[in-house]
Amino acid sequence: MTSQKNPDVTAVNQDFTKYDQVKKQHTYHLAEADGEELFDEEFQIKTCDMSQFWDGGDAGKAQFAEDLGSAMREIGFAVLVGHGVDTSLYDAAEQRIIDVFTKSSLEAKLRYRAERFGSVSQGYFPIKETSDIHPDLVEGWVFCRRAFDFDGRDDYQAGDFWPNPEDEPFFREIVLANEKLILPITQSIFQYLGVPTRYYDDRLTDTNFGLRLNYYPPMSEDDDRSGAGRLLGHEDVDLFTVLPAPRVQGLQVWNQANGKWIRLHAPPGSIILNTGDYMQRITNDILPSTTHRVGKPQDGSHLSTIRVSIPMAVYVWENETLEVLPGLQNPKYEPIKAITFHTRSTSKFYGDDYAVEVKD
Repeated sequence: MTSQKNPDVTAVNQDFTKYDQVKKQHTYHLAEADGEELFDEEFQIKTCDMSQFWDGGDAGKAQFAEDLGSAMREIGFAVLVGHGVDTSLYDAAEQRIIDVFTKSSLEAKLRYRAERFGSVSQGYFPIKETSDIHPDLVEGWVFCRRAFDFDGRDDYQAGDFWPNPEDEPFFREIVLANEKLILPITQSIFQYLGVPTRYYDDRLTDTNFGLRLNYYPPMSEDDDRSGAGRLLGHEDVDLFTVLPAPRVQGLQVWNQANGKWIRLHAPPGSIILNTGDYMQRITNDILPSTTHRVGKPQDGSHLSTIRVSIPMAVYVWENETLEVLPGLQNPKYEPIKAITFHTRSTSKFYGDDYAVEVKD
């Protein structure tokens, strides 16, 4: 695999624009640059009450669609409350994630080193190896649909994906809870855009996803001085990402309106939602794929505190075609196979040979 293999803590996103499959004209540092960043301390990411969708009838669905759509159009992020997921699942996940990364040796974890399955790089990412372009201070582990025993397949072996097979049922429960949100979120966004609300229902039923476990160990003083970040600035390549609000601070969101970063502190039990490149492409740039990263919290807890997170990225299957949604005027993008779109974008992180070209 051809790879950059020259991690640079001073890199900016425009160094890698040849990989972008949607328009991204702004410039930002991949890691927080001491003394060079501007922060917007006033902007508040909108909170959207999803109970309106569940319990408010047609009027409630319309109001939720307006609230969510306007938030995503403004900045590509929203905070969901009233989502209906049992938050005790998210609370229990924190220790489970810590155990996944700390109760197995590095040698054992490396047996699951990430490789491409379809469009998604699935498996274990050692610290400083999440991306070829930046030495991120996080260990990661990505589990796609094939890593879970949803259908009782005869050939399924949990040990093929999980160092502790007993973790699979627990994280499967989280996936199933998150999956109940996929169609309501998509239908609400489409209602806001004036697109047939159920246009994606079939392709988002039992669809492709990536559940990522992130483990950020306390940062050493040497790493702190190095300028490396906990997770580089990036845009998600998916339709949208469902992220239970992390307990420990650090998430930063780019505000394209003023070129400043926002420190996003979502309340416990809420879900952070953001749109990605798939969504920007099919909405003809109406909904942005917004830049975000994990930087150093103001309280200095990165030097002493473990941080974990469990984002779930929602995709469509590789053979689907991404095209501008019906009714949106003057399409800027040609139709493209999802696997081509996805792997062209993520070859930025994994090397040029990662890309797969499939024509209709």
